[in-house]
Amino acid sequence: MDLALVDFDHTVTTCDTYSRFLRSLATPAQLAAARWRIGPWLAGYRLGLVSATALRVRVTRLAFADRDPEEIEVAGERYAAEVLPGLLRPPMMERIAWHHERGDTVALVSASLDVYLRPWCERHGLEMVCNRLESTGGRLTGRYLGGDRGAHKAADIRGRYDLASFRRIHAYGDSREDRPMLALAHERWYRGRRIA
Repeated sequence: MDLALVDFDHTVTTCDTYSRFLRSLATPAQLAAARWRIGPWLAGYRLGLVSATALRVRVTRLAFADRDPEEIEVAGERYAAEVLPGLLRPPMMERIAWHHERGDTVALVSASLDVYLRPWCERHGLEMVCNRLESTGGRLTGRYLGGDRGAHKAADIRGRYDLASFRRIHAYGDSREDRPMLALAHERWYRGRRIA
């Protein structure tokens, strides 16, 4: 049996699903605050001066601090059912189906959130390694449980899977954060092209 490690945003999907999810549930006050509190960080990210991790941590704090976890879970399930189907890349979904037909273990490995990835993965029979929101006292803290996992994809994969037990490992990604994950694989796909 083989293991297929699949990034989500821009690999399975045509866009960044996390930012769309955040915009879909942001309050008017959060949207107004984001212009000033996130705008400079976003500009820095686009210029290569701010890491994806640093931007995600800041945006997540603004969007989720003191929110009701159940409200966000419901929003995530709705987003998975109503929005994600229209953002999928058919060739990548065919590739996931190909792995399933072969009996491979297929794991979605993403810096996006479990609140919408979990229901989507359940629907498509995928295992999942991703960011989770922290809560305490019945409210979200605005932080990730265990910290942002985007830069730790390879470590999280090694912690979850005995890589030596798989005949071959396939990895699919599109960003710098995916490179350590791709390095674990025998067959690597980067932005839709096989590189090894």
